[in-house]
Amino acid sequence: MTVGILGYGTYFPEGRMTAAEIAERSGIPETVIREKFGVTAKPIPGPEDTTSAMGIHASRAAIEMAGIDVAEIDVVIWNGGQHKDYPNWLAGLKVADAIGAVNAWSFDMEAMCGSMMAGMEVARSLMVANEGYRTVLLASGYRNADMIDYSVSDTSFMFDLGAGGAALLLRKGYDHNVLLSTSFKGDGSFSEDCVVEVGGSGKWPMAPEDADRMHFVVRDIEGFKKKLGERTLPNFYYVIRDALGKADLTQEQIDYLAILHFKRSTHELVLSDLGLTADQTTYLDAYGHVGQNDQIISIQEGVRAGKIKPGDNVVLVGAGLGFVWAAAVVRWG
Repeated sequence: MTVGILGYGTYFPEGRMTAAEIAERSGIPETVIREKFGVTAKPIPGPEDTTSAMGIHASRAAIEMAGIDVAEIDVVIWNGGQHKDYPNWLAGLKVADAIGAVNAWSFDMEAMCGSMMAGMEVARSLMVANEGYRTVLLASGYRNADMIDYSVSDTSFMFDLGAGGAALLLRKGYDHNVLLSTSFKGDGSFSEDCVVEVGGSGKWPMAPEDADRMHFVVRDIEGFKKKLGERTLPNFYYVIRDALGKADLTQEQIDYLAILHFKRSTHELVLSDLGLTADQTTYLDAYGHVGQNDQIISIQEGVRAGKIKPGDNVVLVGAGLGFVWAAAVVRWG
């Protein structure tokens, strides 16, 4: 049984923050923001760009591409950010209602910035296990940049965070853009290293002064950096190679890498280690890191630029803070 990508869509707010503006707010030179952080500009949300609204826009774009009746959607899975319109709230049901998916039920899930690949695996599993499920929509909106304080230098690796939405429509028995395999790896020792320390049940009720603390902090920056240095890239390569192996493919058979945005030197190192060229991926310097949406943005840009062609093996890869490393392999066309 095959599960293929029937359509995809993205959405970006009109607002933009340039490298110069990031530099002004952070005190980091603009050349460093551009060359090291790898950000020329990034989308930032306006008042109307709630997390669910961005997912709704992206979902409508995916449905338009697929050319299906919205009533055909059986399940809507919200795999966007936890930072949603309201606390303790299901964004997926809002999406389903807004797009008119009258026959769909919905639930929310997240693996942080590994959520798109996790959503693909969950959607495929649902369709395999339930004979009546044929079409699943993955909807995502992301604006975790709201939780960034540019004066906190320990979280400078998150200054690339942007905002936007992405969506995928997956269909059982669809023999195009076929999901071949997925792979995941988790390490819970990172779970409380980088967090927003207020606003959750760990510190409740909130105090008046907590409003100024609603931003990410790193509790042990040196320990955090050490663990990242030791584990990040090995786990990236593990999930990529494991997913390829499950698809009976090798590293040499990667045609396009849809990878999350991170600093330019690491991006180039990954390409070198995998034996890939710049023409086999898209560096998202005009978007920054839009969370779990990065892989869909990369695919969209890759198709537009002619980098992704029918028959290509496309590898999606990302990592979710906490940490979850995730990869998926799609045979395009």
